[in-house]
Amino acid sequence: LPNPPFSIKPKKPPTIIMKAYAAAVATVLFGASAITAFAPSASITTRTNGGVAANTKYSSALGMADDEKVFDQEAYIAESKEMRLKYLEEQAMFSLKIAVENYGNAVFPNAMIAGDVVITHLLHRMGYLKDGAAKVMVVDTFHLFPETMDFLREIEEFYGFKAEVFCAEGVPVGDKAGYDAKYGANLWKEDIEQYDKVCKVEPFQRGLKTLNTDCMINGRTRWQGFERAWIDQFENAPIGGGLAKCNPIAYWTLEDTFDYIAKYEVPHHPLHAQGYPSIGDAKDTIPIPEDGSTKFVNFKFEGDKTPWLDYASERKGRFVGLANKDGSTKTECGIHVAGAEQTFDRDLWEEGAVKNIASTDEAAEIIGSGKEAIVAVYAPWCQFCQGMEEEFAKYAESAGVPVYKFRGDEERDFVQASLNTESFPTVNFIKADGSVVKYDSEARSADDFATFEKSFEKSTA
Repeated sequence: LPNPPFSIKPKKPPTIIMKAYAAAVATVLFGASAITAFAPSASITTRTNGGVAANTKYSSALGMADDEKVFDQEAYIAESKEMRLKYLEEQAMFSLKIAVENYGNAVFPNAMIAGDVVITHLLHRMGYLKDGAAKVMVVDTFHLFPETMDFLREIEEFYGFKAEVFCAEGVPVGDKAGYDAKYGANLWKEDIEQYDKVCKVEPFQRGLKTLNTDCMINGRTRWQGFERAWIDQFENAPIGGGLAKCNPIAYWTLEDTFDYIAKYEVPHHPLHAQGYPSIGDAKDTIPIPEDGSTKFVNFKFEGDKTPWLDYASERKGRFVGLANKDGSTKTECGIHVAGAEQTFDRDLWEEGAVKNIASTDEAAEIIGSGKEAIVAVYAPWCQFCQGMEEEFAKYAESAGVPVYKFRGDEERDFVQASLNTESFPTVNFIKADGSVVKYDSEARSADDFATFEKSFEKSTA
């Protein structure tokens, strides 16, 4: 086809030529039935806030009125975005329908970030929240922004559901002082990977198991970065050995997400209005840009929105100042990585020659018994304890003294005072006189433990 007889600055050709050319283009590209797409107006089905289908009239950017010869670029972009968003909505709802109705126990772990509030709204539109067909769970790390849990209560009331909240094992929900006493207020500074396991991965997995989840709904998208660039709407999660994972907004950009929030005036996290594109722990989340000049206020952007909407920019303000143990920049909390399910499936040394000490009274009795013993103070979530499990069990099979384990993360004051424990694992030799000697080495093979035992003169009692 020749160049069209119109441009952004038209030469005002006869109207009949304009219409004939548009029809010709449509016929060549799409067939005769597509000619109607170039009519002055089109009727497109959309959904209302309640999910009811409705017809919406669009003034087509490609339709030319007799007295209007200009191609309206802005109108075309707006209409195209609306068409795209409509398709994304329907695609997301279709995946949610499969997740909820094809599986028995779909669970949505909701972090209340932008994508998650979109999913919450979609589940509401489909009626899955009020009837409990989809359950919502929340992980409270005890380090969230205060606004986050307040916002949870707001959306619970707004949508008429009640979330199941999970936190670090052995600590009541909302008991930050209890968390500090059990795990230490500075655990995230001392060992960020252990912090992730204690405060995020373990409660996350426990929540899924408690709720008998067979399909997990989450808000990850390809737009969030290269670690997620190839995800699809359905996949098998690494958790639970094959649990289905539904990513209903996998193909959305962050701009799509905020367009949806604006379109339906969706309740969203109040910190978006303070410059935060994504919200995690208060200790390592910052505004982007750091001066807070980009905001989402009253369903509109203020300032330059590109620092938020560029590819892989949504989570730039997350995990700030944190690094993995290998020195690499931290980009994930551990929940969505392969192998995460291996961390909390069971206790350590459940079988074999390593005996369990069930209480502090029993531990004190062993220390004061006048008999020699080896006691390993451990925490099942500790990767170093996990790492020595096999070798310590092997040592116990041929040890010359009784070998015990004592879970120290649940009795921190006692193990600090009585068993030399500041970190896990801590292995002690209990002498016949009741003194406790710490094994002060990072070498943890069966032979190393045997050598440690033999370094003490055996009691003849």
